[in-house]
Amino acid sequence: MSVSTRVDIIEPKTLQSELAAERDNLLLVQITTPQVFEQAHIEGAVLVTPGELICGTPPATGKLPHIDALNALFTRIGYHSGLDIVIYDDEGGGWAGRFAWTLDIIGHDGWRYLNGGLHAWHHDGQPLTQGHGHTVTPSQVSLTIDTTPIAEIPDVLASLDDPNQVVWDVRSAEEFAGIRQASARSGHIPGAINLDWLLLQDPPRQYRLAAGIEDTLVELGIADKANIITHCQTHHRSGLSYMCGRLFGLPIKAYHGSWSEWGNDPDTPIELPA
Repeated sequence: MSVSTRVDIIEPKTLQSELAAERDNLLLVQITTPQVFEQAHIEGAVLVTPGELICGTPPATGKLPHIDALNALFTRIGYHSGLDIVIYDDEGGGWAGRFAWTLDIIGHDGWRYLNGGLHAWHHDGQPLTQGHGHTVTPSQVSLTIDTTPIAEIPDVLASLDDPNQVVWDVRSAEEFAGIRQASARSGHIPGAINLDWLLLQDPPRQYRLAAGIEDTLVELGIADKANIITHCQTHHRSGLSYMCGRLFGLPIKAYHGSWSEWGNDPDTPIELPA
């Protein structure tokens, strides 16, 4: 990737220490609904809603928004390239990972994930505030898109017969097996490996990243590939798998059309259990 590998995990107490130091270049981004943000957010955070990170156009509603929409979003939150951005959500990393992917696409030089997000922050006794948040001074941005983190249908097709590439499907086992259907066709991409995104989270530890993820990816034959393409139904859940791949230094891309595109395309190959 052309983006920096300067990505990391930060724990609540460490982040609180940095906030106490009042660093001017530190930007907190909470990716939740406005209702959640008004009820609870970290002082100084800016809100990004999930809807701002997707195009919303059927059937592949989860694809990257148009560049004009991205420019509007990053202008609103006062973005500039010198910011140290810490991202978090309220669900264990799906939307935070989706925003991390977006940062990679605009070529931002690094980001950090608040491990466990709001759940871990609150459990560790760190302060939360209510309301609409502080006033942000908009910036003027003109973003460019780096397509390196993005996989499209031709990229997925090219990977099917390549032993050095793998498709990582983070939908549920029922979706993978075709038992649960959310598109015109059910099943999975031929040769894909299924590891549910929920298994990447540890609810008893306030939805921090689960221990041993790297070992699991090695055991499943994902971590040793030269190229990993991850997806779910709309590239929301696969935001977490993409972020994990980046945090572990793996060569990962996200198929942003995901199954909503693949499963609604009559010409894409599909595999079902025997």
